[in-house]
Amino acid sequence: QVQLVESGGGLVQAGGSLRLSCAASGGTFSRPAMGWFRQGSGNEREFVAAINWSGGSTDYAEFVKGRFTISRVNAENTVYLQMNNLKPEDTAVYYCVAKLGVGYRLYSSLHEYDYWGQGTQVTVSS
Repeated sequence: QVQLVESGGGLVQAGGSLRLSCAASGGTFSRPAMGWFRQGSGNEREFVAAINWSGGSTDYAEFVKGRFTISRVNAENTVYLQMNNLKPEDTAVYYCVAKLGVGYRLYSSLHEYDYWGQGTQVTVSS
């Protein structure tokens, strides 16, 4: 059974930065497509960023382009989300996701992912 464990969330002032980490373990874990979603209070879960198996291709939601960067270190089975110039509207629980198999493609629909982490809270104060 694959497990995804997020860390790095916290409280930060608007304009600040945070780096989220997602460590994957367990099961037969190849080079899956991975990503990040978020869910703010009273909102639906929404796509934030995705990365393919090699890290050579990425995709971002419009509202984070130019501010967030997704990356991965396959040797460590870890995916990162660097978040800069944070805004109060970025406040949410951030979830790491992974899709079974080798991830040649990018995926932005929550229904396409097979594994979810427990989430980490990011709070941005104004």
